[in-house]
Amino acid sequence: MHKKNARNDKITYTKFIAMSIKNNILSIQSTLPEGVRLVAVSKFHPVETIREAYDAGQRVFGENRVQELADKQPVLPPDIEWHFIGTLQTNKVKYIVPYIAMIQSVDSEKLLQEIDSQARKINRTVNVLIEIHIAEEASKHGFLPDECKELFTNDLSKKYPNVKICGLMGMATFTDNVGQVEREFEKLHDLFEEIRALPQTDEAVFQELSMGMSDDYLLAVKQGSTIVRIGSKIFGERNKRNT
Repeated sequence: MHKKNARNDKITYTKFIAMSIKNNILSIQSTLPEGVRLVAVSKFHPVETIREAYDAGQRVFGENRVQELADKQPVLPPDIEWHFIGTLQTNKVKYIVPYIAMIQSVDSEKLLQEIDSQARKINRTVNVLIEIHIAEEASKHGFLPDECKELFTNDLSKKYPNVKICGLMGMATFTDNVGQVEREFEKLHDLFEEIRALPQTDEAVFQELSMGMSDDYLLAVKQGSTIVRIGSKIFGERNKRNT
C-alpha cells in the first residue's frame, strides 16, 4: 500500500514539474518580441527534465560542458538544436562539431581556427558567435571590443570557410545595478552594429546578438538582443555536479 502511494506521489510530482516547466516557457515566450529566440539553458539538469521542456514545444537548448552534452545528445530527440554556451577547450571541439547547431562562446582566434579545422574534416559549416568581454568581472571570458574589431579587419569567411560567424555574445556584470547592466548591453549592441556595418561583414549572416539571462533578459531585449539564454526561470535552480 505504501509503495503504491509513493508511486502515485511520484507521478503527481512529475506531472507538476512538467506543467511548471511548460508554464514557465509560455510565460517567458509571451515577453519576447517577434524575432527573439529562447535558448533553454539545460546544463546540470537531467534528460527527463529536458524532455519535459521539449514536450512543451521548446527546441533550442544550451549546454556548457562537453561531456554532459555528449551524454544527453544521443538519448534526446534528433531535432533538438543544441547550442554550446560555456568555455570550450580546443581539444574538445572535435566531439561536438558533428552535431552542434551553434557555438556561442568563441573567445579566441585559436578556438575559431580549431572549429574551422574540425568542421572541414567532416565537410560541415558550424555557426558561431564571437564572445565579447563587456562585464567588469575578471572571471568573464571573451574578446575585448578593440580585439574584436581587429579580428574583423580580416575577411573571416575566406580565412575560416567552415565557420559561419553569425554575430556576438556577451554577459553583463552580475550586479543589482540596473543602470550598469543596461550600459553594458548597450555597449555590446553598439559594437554589434559597428561590426555589421564593416564592408567585409556579410549582413545576411551576421544577425545574432546573444545577451540576457534569467535575471536580466528583459533589459537585454530592450537593447536589441536576438537570443536570450534562460535556465533557472524555466527549470528552477540547478543541481550542480561534476561531469
